[in-house]
Formats: sequence, structure tokens, C-alpha cells
Amino acid sequence: MTASQHARQHAPVRRVGGFTLLELLVVMVIAGLTLGMVSFNAMPSERQILQKESQRIALLLQLARDEAIVRNRPIAFEANAQGYHFLMREENVWNALTADELLRDRQFQRPPVAVSIAPAPQRGGLRVVFGREPVDKPFVLTLSAGDSSVAIKADGIGHFVVQ
Repeated sequence: MTASQHARQHAPVRRVGGFTLLELLVVMVIAGLTLGMVSFNAMPSERQILQKESQRIALLLQLARDEAIVRNRPIAFEANAQGYHFLMREENVWNALTADELLRDRQFQRPPVAVSIAPAPQRGGLRVVFGREPVDKPFVLTLSAGDSSVAIKADGIGHFVVQ
């Protein structure tokens, strides 16, 4: 055995730098799962959107009730599948509150939304009227979209609870 052959047999094996295909595949799978979880959490569900919209409406109903008492004029809430708005009665005519920043017309984030009220209004359309009196009739306003449904319960004395 020559000296050069002996040196090759006992020389340490050098590994070529880089990653194996399996290591790259594992990293790609982990990155894909992480990205999927982030995008899934970033997109709210239909129920979450409906819940947020219902909480906003409950606060606006509270405000409309208080405004009706303070202004000594009836204020009404009306809704359809596309959105909702508030009206004030002046001289036997219902006028939209277009100048009011809080009680302005609003669109649902993801229309159409089915809106119902129990007990059902006696007149056509969906309208909740807040009078000058601090006590009113209790009602349940329900918003539905797809398989999701959220209810706003009014107790008649000014408390609105989203369920």
C-alpha cells in the first residue's frame, strides 16, 4: 500500500455543504402550515361578522332610545337586507337622520342579512319606534346570514343584550 492510498483511507470524510431534499421539504411544510393558520385566523367567520354588527346595532339602539327621550321626539330604527337607518318624527313625518354622525344610514358588512323582530310589528316593514317614555315594549331583533344567527334582546327599560 502506498503512502497516498493509506492517506486516502484514513482521511476524514468531508461532507458537501447544503441541505438535503428532506430537510427542505420539512421546512416548506412547516411554513405552509403556519401561513395557513395565519390566513385562517385573519379572515373572520360569518358568525363573528354578524356578532360585531349586532353589537354595533345594540349600541346605536341604546343611543336612539336615549335621544328620543332627550329630544322629546320619537326616533325609529328601520332595517332591510342591505342595511339600516334611523328616522325622527317631526310634524307627523318621518325624516332620515342624515346629519347625525352616529345615527346615519349604514350598510351591512356582508349583505344580504335577514332581519326579523319578535313580536312582529303591527304595520308593514321592520320598524322599532322609541318614544319619549323611558319604558317601552321588550323585543328581540334577530340578524341572520347563512347558517349564523345573532339576537339582540331589548328588555323595555333601556338594556340591549347581544346573544
